[in-house]
Amino acid sequence: MAYPGYGGGFGNFSIQVPGIQMGEPVPETGPAVLLDEYCGFPAFSDAYSSAGDSVYTYFSAVAGQDGELDAEELQRCLTQSGISGTYSPFSLETCRIMIAMLDRDYRGKLGFREFKELWAALNAWKQNFMTVDQDGSGTVEHHELRQAIGLMGYRLSPQTITTIVKRYSKNGRIFFDDYVACCVKLRALTDFFRKRDHLQQGSVNFMYDDFLQGTMAI
Repeated sequence: MAYPGYGGGFGNFSIQVPGIQMGEPVPETGPAVLLDEYCGFPAFSDAYSSAGDSVYTYFSAVAGQDGELDAEELQRCLTQSGISGTYSPFSLETCRIMIAMLDRDYRGKLGFREFKELWAALNAWKQNFMTVDQDGSGTVEHHELRQAIGLMGYRLSPQTITTIVKRYSKNGRIFFDDYVACCVKLRALTDFFRKRDHLQQGSVNFMYDDFLQGTMAI
């Protein structure tokens, strides 16, 4: 179906992670993290052990006694892990929407399983960013963002791409932190819409309060 954000290939990171197919483990994410065929985001298996997991080391070094991360703890954890590489660390606002995307129990925090899921997505988005940053500037421009979004399987109109660029760019360039924020929001809002589009026809009737709950949280 020709539908923005739907159809085969949505969220398929096989281009960014050569040799990995749907349902196979994602590099650096452990054996329990699998690529999800729909949501543009690696899905997390119920069967998981933290034994010998380097990602758990990052998580446990920062998580409080409740075994969860709030936005400030997540920011510190991701900064200490070095997952941003040579790019600037993630802002507190980006960390807040990362939590909102995965906070299924609405506690405002991430447990380790949710953090592991996030870790897989960040690695995939980072690889995608590096793939389309053809001039090595450390930013992506309009045409590069269009390519990146296409690689993730979204089919968005030129007008929507332009709107996204205006929202997340600085002088026409999108830095890694803003790029991730864009990916988080695009994934979360598409998932919010998809869950209500029961017939998969690209049309949904919202109650005003439901709309606000879904969009204000991100």
